[in-house]
Amino acid sequence: MPATTTAPVVLTAKALLLDMDGTIVNSDAVVERCWREWAVAHGLDPEEALKVVHGRQGYATMAVLLPDRPMEVNHAENAVMLARETADTDGVVAVAGAPEFMAAIAGLPHALVTSADAALAATRMTAAALPMPAVRVTAESVQASKPHPEGFLKGAAALGMDPADCIVFEDSAAGIAAGRAAGMRVIGIGPRAAAHAPTAHAPDLTSLRVTTAQDGTIHITVEAAA
Repeated sequence: MPATTTAPVVLTAKALLLDMDGTIVNSDAVVERCWREWAVAHGLDPEEALKVVHGRQGYATMAVLLPDRPMEVNHAENAVMLARETADTDGVVAVAGAPEFMAAIAGLPHALVTSADAALAATRMTAAALPMPAVRVTAESVQASKPHPEGFLKGAAALGMDPADCIVFEDSAAGIAAGRAAGMRVIGIGPRAAAHAPTAHAPDLTSLRVTTAQDGTIHITVEAAA
């Protein structure tokens, strides 16, 4: 069932784990351009393909869409796709409220946990004019793509935090599933997130307020969720 919230929700944590694409960076224009062309080239319905591309590493998306194809082919084509996406920043912007949100958490324990590789993450964060977190888990850091929880568990470990003390911020079905599988609470951001039962949901980052208690506990208030 979609998460529905009619009053502010307050969640507490010791650390925050942020997805990138769709959560703090709006890269939908690039993602859709690249994957539509890939789908057409492989005889697939691009609209159906776009239903599964968000949140996963490219090779994992290809494995879902072309399940009988050898995985080494998926990895090879993913390398090409990553290069193309990295070269295309047209339309890449910050999600509404992201600059203010990143400024609010600048001094707090947080990490980027993204399915992008390091080069793509750097390119998109720069294009969106957002600060890159000092701690980050990128595609090179993990063996398994979201919805596997490895990335979020590695992010928590890098911050020295118990998974139960972390809040994940995600936009996609795969990412929300990964956060939940890691034993973490998930704040869903944007329209894709609402249907996948996050702990709380916000239409964008303008709906979040960050405060910190004297003991360092982080309080995230979801002012308006839908």
